[in-house]
Amino acid sequence: MDTDYATLAELAGGFIHEIKNHLGTLALNIQLLGEDWEDPQNQRERRAAQRIQRLHGECQRLLELSNDFLRFARIRELDLKQTDLAVVVSEMVDFFAPTAMAAGIETKTYLGADLPMAMMNADAFKQALLNLLLNAEQAMPEGGEIIVQAAPEAGGAKPMVRLDVIDTGKGMAPETLSKVFKPFYSTKQGGSGLGLATTKRIIEAHGGSIAVDSEVGKGTKFTIRLPRA
Repeated sequence: MDTDYATLAELAGGFIHEIKNHLGTLALNIQLLGEDWEDPQNQRERRAAQRIQRLHGECQRLLELSNDFLRFARIRELDLKQTDLAVVVSEMVDFFAPTAMAAGIETKTYLGADLPMAMMNADAFKQALLNLLLNAEQAMPEGGEIIVQAAPEAGGAKPMVRLDVIDTGKGMAPETLSKVFKPFYSTKQGGSGLGLATTKRIIEAHGGSIAVDSEVGKGTKFTIRLPRA
């Protein structure tokens, strides 16, 4: 990572951390204030209680945004180890399965028996994969199917392993597709726009790459390539 960029990321992270501390205190005080107005007696008090509730909701949203930004800013050089990709993927899919089931989504996993080991930081990679799974879930509000498949990939300057996350959701228009990895870009109401940007940074910190292919009405496929161990 460029030295100036790393310094800027560190300063931004520290700044957001301080803001987050003050937001936490503010949210707590608004919550306590709301408890004093739990039983409004007239229209004026009901309006005040509603405003307090909205303020508390905004504080919570800003806290979530701060957490998303801190995760994004703190991705630097990762400690990579020889890791069984099949185990990591299976653990994350099992973790996500109850969420998918509740949303009417069927999850299928195809991991080849000859899947090679990969160089990765398991915790960071799980976060990246979870972001993709959640993104797929949000693209299928009426249910659907998610396919996670992995296989070794030959060719290129160095041997890689490929992981695809495919959904049968609503897909993305070309304009959205071109901006999908940009920080703070989101088409979701209340979204931070940092989920896919964070995923991209995590994958690139592994020495890998991520690409996306999508068509409106037909679904989306994210393709991750990681160096083999």
